[in-house]
Amino acid sequence: MDEAAGRPLVGWDLSYGGRIVSRPPWDFEAVVDERIGRSRDLLDMGTGGGEWLSGRPFPRGRTVATEAWPPNVPVARARLAPLGAGVVAVAGAPDNNDQAGASRLPTLPFAAASFHLVTNRHESFVASEIARVLAPGGAFITQQLNADFEAPLRTAIGAPPRPPPPPWRLPEAREQLERSGLDVIQSGEGKGEVTFADVGALAWYLTHVPWVLPGFTIAGYGKRLERLHEKGAITVGQSMFWLEARKPGKA
Repeated sequence: MDEAAGRPLVGWDLSYGGRIVSRPPWDFEAVVDERIGRSRDLLDMGTGGGEWLSGRPFPRGRTVATEAWPPNVPVARARLAPLGAGVVAVAGAPDNNDQAGASRLPTLPFAAASFHLVTNRHESFVASEIARVLAPGGAFITQQLNADFEAPLRTAIGAPPRPPPPPWRLPEAREQLERSGLDVIQSGEGKGEVTFADVGALAWYLTHVPWVLPGFTIAGYGKRLERLHEKGAITVGQSMFWLEARKPGKA
């Protein structure tokens, strides 16, 4: 617990030194890497500290990443600039299940038809902006967590359930993108898993991802963490989906 309380989060590496392992029910990286191999350029949305993007094979043309959390921008630039990728600070989009009442949604700081491939891993997005910055024939590939993804984790630690949020699942994502003029050409949904090697890893995660369990503190949940400690590793499910959408036209 002392280690969890004193260890900062730098960038967006949520592996806690390998003690937190996420396993989606598909190989999202393989799909993305194959598309990168056929693309002349790439925009990665919500790159965090550039951890995930730095492990991808860059296309032959330009690679650009966006990041909305200001402390992550210099971290991403330090990691990605030596690899030849630019990092642009942007305004983050509201959660996709909470955009209907927004008077104004943020725009991406790129010209129309700027990219032939846009990737997005667990980042909210404005569907009309994806359609705008994609070149004809370009593709958008995203992996997303369902809006209630944190429910199994709250159950595991003995926290009360929260009121059901507005839905964000594959059907809602498909509807938003198709309404913006894109064609969803393949997709999948299922249950992934996240394993925390010990309660220290779990406490660190809940400290640095506060929207999973608002109000969490190590002291406040000490007794519950102690009970989980007796069980060893903690594995919880995550409802998630992915999709690939294309903009009509020829590249």
